[in-house]
Amino acid sequence: MTEIRIDVTKQFSDKAFQLKAKLPARGITAIFGRSGAGKTTLINLISGLVQPDAGVIEVADRLLFDSENGINVAIENRQVGYVFQDSRLFPHMTVKRNLCYGVTKFCQQHFSEIVTLLAIEELLGRYPSSLSGGEKQRVAIGRALLSKPQILLMDEPLASLDISRKRELMPFLEKLSSSVDIPILYVTHSLNEILRLAQNMVVIEDGQVELCDTIERVWSSNIMQSWQSFSEKSSLFKGEIVEQNRYYGLTKVALTPKHYLWVQHTEGIVGENVRLRVRANDVSIALERPQKTSIRNVLSCVVKSINLGGKGTSRQSVEVVLELTNYQQLLATVTQWAIDDLELEVGQKVVAQIKGVSVSQKDVALEPQF
Repeated sequence: MTEIRIDVTKQFSDKAFQLKAKLPARGITAIFGRSGAGKTTLINLISGLVQPDAGVIEVADRLLFDSENGINVAIENRQVGYVFQDSRLFPHMTVKRNLCYGVTKFCQQHFSEIVTLLAIEELLGRYPSSLSGGEKQRVAIGRALLSKPQILLMDEPLASLDISRKRELMPFLEKLSSSVDIPILYVTHSLNEILRLAQNMVVIEDGQVELCDTIERVWSSNIMQSWQSFSEKSSLFKGEIVEQNRYYGLTKVALTPKHYLWVQHTEGIVGENVRLRVRANDVSIALERPQKTSIRNVLSCVVKSINLGGKGTSRQSVEVVLELTNYQQLLATVTQWAIDDLELEVGQKVVAQIKGVSVSQKDVALEPQF
């Protein structure tokens, strides 16, 4: 698969950036990090709004910048769509005219597809002043897509919206990764947005790319531990629907050929992928598989590490990393008393009992308790 390749340096008066990453050419890649780390700088370098001092930027096998060979494609020729924090619509133009601004060759079919995707048919004759914040951002996204870009850059598109408008826009953002066959780089400070939208994730720290991988692998990395409080730590899994039990209202999702979870019924067909989130506080550990229990989800695993956590009012909390496979891990938060009582050791075979699983699919976020 074609990749997005960026390997550049940029020196500002007060900070140096050295950004190097290979990003997938499909789906949504979240760009995450602290304020000033270099998230917006990364997408501005790709768009051409900022010129690197040296390096290479390549999108869809097309060089946008190559300092050694003197290549620096002009902004208007980069085939890049850009959605800013504010919609930046022209107030004197109708929605339809805003959508068509910058379109060099109008295609009615493409126009209709984008308008339908974003559900803005009824807005075409209106002016920006009469639109809500969420409606304005949908129009801004539509304008960016109508230029038929090779890549879509989004700089915190929900940041300026209140909670109700964020909820209004979120389902449309979720549609993008499956409906639009171009890569989307999505800058955000919000872990909740990342969990709902992104398939891949880039973490930037102090002007450098610290990690770039699937969201499940990045989420379980040491880098992300500091972003989650001890009481809110969780594990992410990409699973595949293998069975729908409509009698009990449950869906069976396979994590591996040997590991699966039953979750509250979620719409989807067998073979479809869904993302699962398991909070560490919802995982308990047993030495043997229980014979009679109300908990449906019991997984065989191996203790990978035992890490002392924060102290509560009367008991110490301990984080236990449980390994399902070489690349899939499950976090459990238990008491020191439980560690001592079970005599847990690294390398020991145990079973994990999972009381709750969150499923994110489209605009669904369900948390059943078994």
